Amino acid sequence: MWKMINKGMKEKMVKYSVVVPVYNEEGNLLKLDAEIKEAMQKLGAYEVIYVDDGSTDGSLNVLKQLKNALIVELNRNYGQATALDAGFKLARGDYVISLDADLQNDPADIPAMLKKLNDENLDVVAGWRKDRKDKLLVRALTTIGRAMRKTLIADKVHDTGCTLRVYRKKAVKNLDLTGEMHRYILAYLRWKGFRIGELVVNHRPRHSGQTKYGYKKSVKGFIDLIYVWFIDKYSQRPLHIFGAIGLFSFLAGITITIWQIVMKLFYGLDLSNSAWFVLGFFLIITGILLFSFGIVIDLLMKIHYNTSPYEKRYNVRNIWSA
Repeated sequence: MWKMINKGMKEKMVKYSVVVPVYNEEGNLLKLDAEIKEAMQKLGAYEVIYVDDGSTDGSLNVLKQLKNALIVELNRNYGQATALDAGFKLARGDYVISLDADLQNDPADIPAMLKKLNDENLDVVAGWRKDRKDKLLVRALTTIGRAMRKTLIADKVHDTGCTLRVYRKKAVKNLDLTGEMHRYILAYLRWKGFRIGELVVNHRPRHSGQTKYGYKKSVKGFIDLIYVWFIDKYSQRPLHIFGAIGLFSFLAGITITIWQIVMKLFYGLDLSNSAWFVLGFFLIITGILLFSFGIVIDLLMKIHYNTSPYEKRYNVRNIWSA
């Protein structure tokens, strides 16, 4: 019988936590749950956490038919990154496994990924969908995204979009996911010093439901990529980038202003009609503002790194367990 769980959830020893974000996948869930449990039952004590990300079909009703599962019902559709974040924060296992709910990831790959994790003393093993079964548009968008990631953040992993991954608990507990940041989990963890490997995994065609990936998500992902690039290079000292740009702007403005004053003194230039004089003054003010902005951001980052509570970005409606 299903019951709603509050903060006093019944604790049990769990070695593995499987986290599955779900959005409108009612036709895949029963088969997926059976495959997950078939793969996990040979490994040891485990829990399966399904995070319903505001599904508008019958996904939640199907999830409530499952046995031995934890169902997290979010208030609305927040996106895959937030759904993963909610599941990761509830995960109690020493190893945390994530995969999609669309049956394209194969749970049978999990044991091999865990073996690689332990044999090579890694913190994360990411799935690599070397032989992808997606539609042409999805493959094209991911190819462009991979090229951008390689250029901006020197991403060495072949497939950062594959949700099928195994993590040590300490790795996922360092995450706080928003937006489309699930695509950059590996870059963020690498920046934090975690050891990352990858393994070729089986990728299956979608048989039910519609893909959630398209050009709109690609645009959001690119914006998050710029954010990751900034965090990777300047999160410790944002003053370095804002200060450098501000200093360049200030010096350029001073140079132009001095040149215009010299032209006024020796050649009678009318400064009131000089666009160069206005530009020089503008660059000086911009430089001062950017440098000041860099100092403020630097101080805010220090405050951020010295405070632990995260801002509450999403609400869980219910948590169900059988």
